Amino acid sequence: MILVGAVVLSEFLFREAPFSSCHASTVVETRKGSLLAAWFGGSHEGATDVAIYLTRHTEDEWSKPVPVARGASGESCYNPVLFQPRRGPLMLFFKAGTEPEKWHGMLTTSTDDGHNWSTPAQLPDGILGPIKDKPLELDNGEILCGSSDESDGWTIHFEWTRDFGKTWGKSDPVNSPVDFDAIQPTVLKGRNHRIIALGRTQQSRVCYTTSDDGGKSWAPLSLLDVKNPNSGLDAVNLADGRFLMVYNDSEMDRSPLNVAISNNAIDWKPVLTLESDPGEYSYPSVIQTKDGLVHICYTWNRIRIRHVVLNPKSLE
Repeated sequence: MILVGAVVLSEFLFREAPFSSCHASTVVETRKGSLLAAWFGGSHEGATDVAIYLTRHTEDEWSKPVPVARGASGESCYNPVLFQPRRGPLMLFFKAGTEPEKWHGMLTTSTDDGHNWSTPAQLPDGILGPIKDKPLELDNGEILCGSSDESDGWTIHFEWTRDFGKTWGKSDPVNSPVDFDAIQPTVLKGRNHRIIALGRTQQSRVCYTTSDDGGKSWAPLSLLDVKNPNSGLDAVNLADGRFLMVYNDSEMDRSPLNVAISNNAIDWKPVLTLESDPGEYSYPSVIQTKDGLVHICYTWNRIRIRHVVLNPKSLE
């Protein structure tokens, strides 16, 4: 369904690029109000020429994509995540390695609104950072990251830092791969200090878990009545108290790509179809900017990144 007035803008972030394949975009509004997006691009996923590319929205267009981070020799880059804390530098997390089972977490930061970036540094052993979706900054300034591990079955866990990535804490795995194959959680702020996380599974449904102690311990995973074709999703807290999720409403395919709304992050109502043609429309990233609009970036057939702006007031 398409609701009149819901889609404010739909565009590609680029028409020409120095890579043939791209995937896993991320979008952020900086403290100064700039809109930035990043993704990994190269000859194909896992290739050693894959780098993290970034673009900036200036006036009425996006800048030419430029590489801002690469892995070490022989490594590929994966899953960038842009995040702007309330204070501290703009952060760009990504993963590097020969394959997801062996990758390691990386972090580069910017103190000038994303124009220049520090030399990427590897996160401590065992810390991967936010695995696909943006972290959640808690009231105490702690940055809570949804993470996951694919080295011995698929498991979800959570990581946190109080000093912008210098030191870290880590939860136990939330699930056993015997019960659920789950990865890539997106983290939401619930009511009464509860934290809710939604994730990707191989069980054809979106999973969820909750924490009542700031993300240190989590309830066992459960499945929602929301389809998932083993593909990444993202969600965001809206300023009006609702929750918005972008996901593939399918058990098998990465099309269609849909938007759903919820009052509790558990019961979801589909309200908008972003893509329905055959192909791959996947790995969304979603934020709400200070002006109240919702920005979504996602993979468009592995050759481009689509940017869609929504007016959430038109989503019922």
